[in-house]
Amino acid sequence: MDEMLRVGVITATHGLAGEVKVFPTTDDPQRFRFLDEVYADTRKGLLCLHVDHVRFFKQLVIVHFAGLDKIEDVQGMVKCDLLVTRENALPLEEGQYYLADLIGLQVETEDGQVLGPLEDVMQTGANDVYIVRLSGNQKELLIPAIDECIRSVDLEQGKMIVHLLPGLAD
Repeated sequence: MDEMLRVGVITATHGLAGEVKVFPTTDDPQRFRFLDEVYADTRKGLLCLHVDHVRFFKQLVIVHFAGLDKIEDVQGMVKCDLLVTRENALPLEEGQYYLADLIGLQVETEDGQVLGPLEDVMQTGANDVYIVRLSGNQKELLIPAIDECIRSVDLEQGKMIVHLLPGLAD
């Protein structure tokens, strides 16, 4: 399990006073209001940053980090992921999982047929769709993340059990 979870990506600088535009990759962008500390995943490693203030503009979060008061201070962080530690992550409800924990799970049908690893998660708005790379070939299987299809998720065993609705595997 990854100890760091992505909450956003710095997309651009904003103005001349060290602010950055962040595209949130969290389900709740308002969480930025309560963040004290984030880590920028730079090309030189993780850089701990202290959130000074945030505001919202359209689908973006405008963030200022303490001590970074000029555009030159933040230009090198464009395209960097913003991460939080697991202990600073939002708590999950029963049956919810961090996407980072799902990637790589072995996906099997209810009758024990191994389909392959969960390779990615597509967020469609209505519900997520799990992308499974079928074992033995290059085909992908798209499985909606709905109760009718996802029977169980066992992070400790690294396994997801699914029910394939008619037409999904064709």
